[in-house]
Amino acid sequence: MSFAELLDAVDELPLDEQTELVEIVRRRLVERRRDDLAGEVREARIDFEAGLCRPRTPDEILGDLLA
Repeated sequence: MSFAELLDAVDELPLDEQTELVEIVRRRLVERRRDDLAGEVREARIDFEAGLCRPRTPDEILGDLLA
Protein backbone atom coordinates (compact mmCIF):
# COMPACT_ATOMS: atom_id res chain seq x y z
CA MET A 1 0.00 0.00 0.00
CA SER A 2 1.40 3.40 -0.93
CA PHE A 3 1.46 6.34 1.44
CA ALA A 4 -1.24 8.10 -0.58
CA GLU A 5 -3.43 4.98 -0.45
CA LEU A 6 -2.91 4.77 3.28
CA LEU A 7 -3.99 8.38 3.72
CA ASP A 8 -7.08 7.74 1.60
CA ALA A 9 -7.92 4.70 3.74
CA VAL A 10 -7.57 6.78 6.91
CA ASP A 11 -9.92 9.37 5.43
CA GLU A 12 -12.55 6.64 5.17
CA LEU A 13 -12.43 5.96 8.92
CA PRO A 14 -14.88 7.65 11.27
CA LEU A 15 -13.45 10.65 13.11
CA ASP A 16 -13.17 8.84 16.46
CA GLU A 17 -11.19 6.01 14.84
CA GLN A 18 -8.92 8.53 13.11
CA THR A 19 -8.26 10.15 16.48
CA GLU A 20 -7.51 6.77 18.06
CA LEU A 21 -5.17 5.92 15.18
CA VAL A 22 -3.26 9.16 15.67
CA GLU A 23 -2.81 8.42 19.37
CA ILE A 24 -1.63 4.87 18.68
CA VAL A 25 0.90 6.07 16.10
CA ARG A 26 2.09 8.84 18.45
CA ARG A 27 2.64 6.33 21.30
CA ARG A 28 4.51 3.98 18.98
CA LEU A 29 6.76 6.81 17.82
CA VAL A 30 7.53 7.74 21.42
CA GLU A 31 8.38 4.11 22.22
CA ARG A 32 10.57 3.86 19.13
CA ARG A 33 12.43 7.06 20.01
CA ARG A 34 12.89 5.79 23.58
CA ASP A 35 14.31 2.51 22.28
CA ASP A 36 16.64 4.36 19.89
CA LEU A 37 17.86 6.62 22.68
CA ALA A 38 18.41 3.65 24.99
CA GLY A 39 20.52 2.02 22.27
CA GLU A 40 22.60 5.16 21.87
CA VAL A 41 23.15 5.33 25.63
CA ARG A 42 24.25 1.67 25.66
CA GLU A 43 26.73 2.36 22.86
CA ALA A 44 28.05 5.46 24.61
CA ARG A 45 28.57 3.52 27.84
CA ILE A 46 30.47 0.81 25.96
CA ASP A 47 32.65 3.46 24.31
CA PHE A 48 33.24 5.14 27.67
CA GLU A 49 34.16 1.86 29.38
CA ALA A 50 36.53 1.07 26.50
CA GLY A 51 38.29 4.39 27.07
CA LEU A 52 37.17 5.87 23.76
CA CYS A 53 35.76 8.99 25.43
CA ARG A 54 37.36 11.72 27.45
CA PRO A 55 35.85 14.50 29.56
CA ARG A 56 35.50 17.78 27.71
CA THR A 57 34.36 21.25 28.62
CA PRO A 58 31.36 22.85 26.94
CA ASP A 59 33.72 25.33 25.27
CA GLU A 60 35.72 22.47 23.72
CA ILE A 61 32.57 20.82 22.42
CA LEU A 62 31.23 24.05 20.96
CA GLY A 63 34.62 24.80 19.42
CA ASP A 64 34.54 21.46 17.60
CA LEU A 65 30.97 21.99 16.44
CA LEU A 66 31.66 25.45 15.09
CA ALA A 67 34.97 24.55 13.43
